[in-house]
Amino acid sequence: MKQKSNYSKFLLLWSGELVSAIGGGLTSFGLSVYVFQKTGSAGSMALVALLAFLPTMLLSVPAGVIADRYDRRLLMIIGDGMSALGLVYILVCMLTGEAALYQICIGVFISSVFSSLLEPSYRATVTDLLAKEEYSRASGMVSVAGSARYLISPVIAGFLLAVSDIKLLLVIDICTFFLTAICTAIVRAGLKSKPTTNKMTFLESFKEGWSAITRKRGVLILIVVSSVMTCFMGTIQILSEPMVLDFTNISVLGVAETICACGMLVSSVLIGIRGIKKNFARVLSASLFLAGLAMIGFALKENIYLICCFGFMFFFMLPFANNSLDYLVRTNIDADKQGRAWGLIGFLSQIGYVVAYGCVGFLADKVASIRQVGVGRGAATVIIISGVLLAIVAVALYQFKDVRALEQNEKNG
Repeated sequence: MKQKSNYSKFLLLWSGELVSAIGGGLTSFGLSVYVFQKTGSAGSMALVALLAFLPTMLLSVPAGVIADRYDRRLLMIIGDGMSALGLVYILVCMLTGEAALYQICIGVFISSVFSSLLEPSYRATVTDLLAKEEYSRASGMVSVAGSARYLISPVIAGFLLAVSDIKLLLVIDICTFFLTAICTAIVRAGLKSKPTTNKMTFLESFKEGWSAITRKRGVLILIVVSSVMTCFMGTIQILSEPMVLDFTNISVLGVAETICACGMLVSSVLIGIRGIKKNFARVLSASLFLAGLAMIGFALKENIYLICCFGFMFFFMLPFANNSLDYLVRTNIDADKQGRAWGLIGFLSQIGYVVAYGCVGFLADKVASIRQVGVGRGAATVIIISGVLLAIVAVALYQFKDVRALEQNEKNG
């Protein structure tokens, strides 16, 4: 049985990750603003976001296997410490002149490669530290730390950029990496590593997971929907910044991003208190439909108050969609295949981000050129079209009998 003191070790580890998440959010916000100001291109912003995200997605599966076979805390220390190298490279480039776009891309790519070691090791370490009855409380805290980059960082970054520049944000983020590594080292000193007894190969794991998610057509449809959701989330994340910066300043952008992200926090709390007890397929379709309408309203006018209201609404609806989708999938996959299935689902659902980061920025630039308007209005046009498509997907989704049958299957089981 785990000792009570392990929860204090978790809090130390969590505190380090919270600080690191805030630092990462500062850099993400600052680099987006820097690239847009230097290039005036939404496509360039999206390219940086893509290179920051792609290694983490592609390496998530092997990183999870590595986390089961080697010292997880050591992997976290290596991941945190070495990921600072990419940011140091960008900072040096800026100190010796302006950092070119390709230099920023190289830096964020290097940082992301090493950061990919962190997430699976961190999640597994939480399991190592805590008793089962502590998982739920810890899961909520882990979610809060993960969302800090969206809730806290934009406001801080907007304020700091108003009085300084991007180099200060990079220095702060670099320092947070080493603070997190120190916290992890302290936890590691009092916790033994647990070698795995699982000898399943990558191919065997993939086949098991694929079999679990393709056994029912409704489950496969929902996985496609989850990828569509991440695509539209990526669209609004990438294009909201050039859209807002086209008519206002950095500080306002930071406050607006935080207000919008609070929608997700509020609905998550409501769901945590009341829960969703029935009609999951209907809730999923309705929440996605309202999210689509919110995207349309978000981009209609250059009015920061409307943007904040509709942005809040968009993010408010996402936890309802995620919770319903999670329930329908989870209750229709065999218990002994859940781990392998969710590893594959996590990978497939994030393909939507890759599509968004790789396409929508350049599409916004193209639309702006064709319409002969600013990049901000080009981005707004793409967001509106995306909102219409999301609403159509939501309506079509509820027409699939295979999806509605998932809820009936769970009841009958």
